[in-house]
Amino acid sequence: MSLQIASFDVALAPVIAPENEAACQSAPFHPSKTVLPKGFRKSQRNAAFPVETLFEQDVAVPMRDGTKLYCDIFRPTGKSNLPAILVWSPYGKGGNGPHGLHMIEGRFGVPEERLSGYEKFEGLDPADWVGHDYAIVNFDLRGCWNSEGNIPWLGTQDGRDGYDAVECVAKWEWCNGKVALAGNSWLAMSQWFIAAERPPHLAAFAPWEGASDFYRDTLCRGGTPYPYQRFWKILESSMVGRGNVEAITEMLTRYPLFNEYWEDKVAKLERATAPCYVLASYSTSLHTNGSFRGFNALGSTDKWLRVHPKQEWSDLYSDASTEDLRRFLDYYTKDISNEWPTTPRVRVSLLPFNEAPIENIPFQSYPVPQTQYAKLFLTGSGELSLDPPTNLSQMSYLSDFAPTQPDHNAEELLFAYKFTKPTWMIGYSKAVLYLSAEIAQNLDVFVQLRKMDKSGEILQHLNVPVDQLVPPKATPNDVPNTCFLKYLGPTGVLRATHTSTRIPSSDPNAWPRYRHDQKDAVVNANQVYQLEVPIWPSGITFEAGESLVLKVAGHYMSMMEFEFLNNHLDITNIGRHTLHLGYAEGSHIVVPFVEPV
Repeated sequence: MSLQIASFDVALAPVIAPENEAACQSAPFHPSKTVLPKGFRKSQRNAAFPVETLFEQDVAVPMRDGTKLYCDIFRPTGKSNLPAILVWSPYGKGGNGPHGLHMIEGRFGVPEERLSGYEKFEGLDPADWVGHDYAIVNFDLRGCWNSEGNIPWLGTQDGRDGYDAVECVAKWEWCNGKVALAGNSWLAMSQWFIAAERPPHLAAFAPWEGASDFYRDTLCRGGTPYPYQRFWKILESSMVGRGNVEAITEMLTRYPLFNEYWEDKVAKLERATAPCYVLASYSTSLHTNGSFRGFNALGSTDKWLRVHPKQEWSDLYSDASTEDLRRFLDYYTKDISNEWPTTPRVRVSLLPFNEAPIENIPFQSYPVPQTQYAKLFLTGSGELSLDPPTNLSQMSYLSDFAPTQPDHNAEELLFAYKFTKPTWMIGYSKAVLYLSAEIAQNLDVFVQLRKMDKSGEILQHLNVPVDQLVPPKATPNDVPNTCFLKYLGPTGVLRATHTSTRIPSSDPNAWPRYRHDQKDAVVNANQVYQLEVPIWPSGITFEAGESLVLKVAGHYMSMMEFEFLNNHLDITNIGRHTLHLGYAEGSHIVVPFVEPV
């Protein structure tokens, strides 16, 4: 079966058959109804259901084109007039498939006994919700497992399918006609597209950490496919179904520039008008920018943003987050008059790195209104200075150096700014760099902002404290070196041959945005170019004597999701790159400082 998006014939890749027990935890196709008694446990290791629950398995739902998708339903017995929470992804309907919290040592701080085992990966646990008179509806999206068709990689088709699913569920006899969307990561990305279709019975949605522009947020960030093409290829090859999956990495090889095919994977956020609770974090290397932009671009007037300091699944399954989400959904799907409307529109967390995070600082908007942007110039002495350098100087790095360790590699230029008073850094930063290359090439530049303590140590933030991992670890050095568990600081990347696609702005502090829809000629050898590199949002606290550090290199400087991906990177740079200091208006960064409150 072929697939076409816009005018493009889409490459397809094979998937894992649902019966392949060696490749995935299979789940037999078994349309049925089962009553789970109060206190039922899937296994002795799992959480119990607090009330008697009807489990309806492999329920067929027709789409507008006749394709059948399948879902599992969990709802309290003997109850009607229930709101439904629709959970939508390719990862299996609950407790099955190759994806799960077991993927990384430590289970992200979520003990197995915390969950029922029926939760969809990255989705809400039915055992947390049926006791509060909600129904959980776990869908296998098109092409996944036993759902018919080919698996779409987000986009218009997925949004329309979600619309059809919402409208079908709303008409079921036990439903009160109000359907919500919830979930994390892929389950959040898909929500942007479903909500943009405006299903009439969508009462609210909660995209908790999801990219909203797949090409520019993650797959080809800054115009370069390195390093995330390799990560998405692994995910693509782990899909389960009976058809094929959209071969997203092959499509990037065919179409490396942004076009109508990639436009289909940009959620039309302004069309999404249902009440929305957005979650963001700093720690994800996939979703941070898409979550913040998603919040600001939404057409919803009733919208909230919370920025948490943890790993996404650690936060998702925390009792506090579950209760917070329930307050939001109670208000919009049950008409319960609670205090949700008084919740601050923006709640931000800040990372000291060397002590516990500060959580839920209230603001009215994001970026926060109190922001004072500071311009810090790079100097030949390795400092970041409020004053521009008076002399021209140069520093260089080997751009095709292959990192040999997860952090603190060679061929990275460092510049530091020491604080004289307590300061918060909240929001978007950018680096304006003057660079040249000794050999003509595309020239990809990578930047990172780090925190240095008073003793000169550059710090890492643990997204899950060592004593909360399962089992606990003795020291941070024992924690796996993955970005899931260790956050180093906000990053930025830009391919120099994409600079002409910059979207104009009259604001000198504006975060640079690029279309990436055309490519300039290669960077000429030894010619100096101005590159304005966007750096993802951050929230870091500094005390007097601590320092902000800028790192500049030709390679990616954060940890990957899985340790086996660290240092196995597809670097396209060639030879030595030279950073010019004091040249023109001066290489500098613009950072968002806020007075502590």
